[in-house]
Amino acid sequence: MSAITYPPISLPIEREVQAAIEGQRALAAFIATGFDTQHIQIFDEQNMAHSVELPTSALRLLVDILAELAAGNAVKVVPVHAELTTQEAADLLNVSRPHLIKLLESGELSYHKTGKHRRVRFEHLMEYKSQRNAASEQAMALLAEQAQALRIGYE
Repeated sequence: MSAITYPPISLPIEREVQAAIEGQRALAAFIATGFDTQHIQIFDEQNMAHSVELPTSALRLLVDILAELAAGNAVKVVPVHAELTTQEAADLLNVSRPHLIKLLESGELSYHKTGKHRRVRFEHLMEYKSQRNAASEQAMALLAEQAQALRIGYE
């Protein structure tokens, strides 16, 4: 299986942020319905309306994307079953590629080889990230507890 290539990622400009804010508000009202699909209208260059039927689950995802754009963040959609290169995986974890390789070689993160190249499944990467975040939060809570017990700085 070959690696998926994505267009370059760029931060949204102010006009896009404002459109995302308005679009998110407008769509949020419709995704709460019990319908499996929704009809939306798209306007072409001649201002002619075209009706498109979309799954409500896709509109929920679109609302999440718009929320990120409204916050000024760049967005990248990755299929859950996608296979990532080690550089893509390192970028998503915000670590260096050599550090990611150490995680792979130590068995902390599962991977497989395609020829000579290591590939990491997106879903495995997100599981690892979730576990890492949970462990970090638990450690922070323990440190805060200890600091309070010792009366260090929380008064």
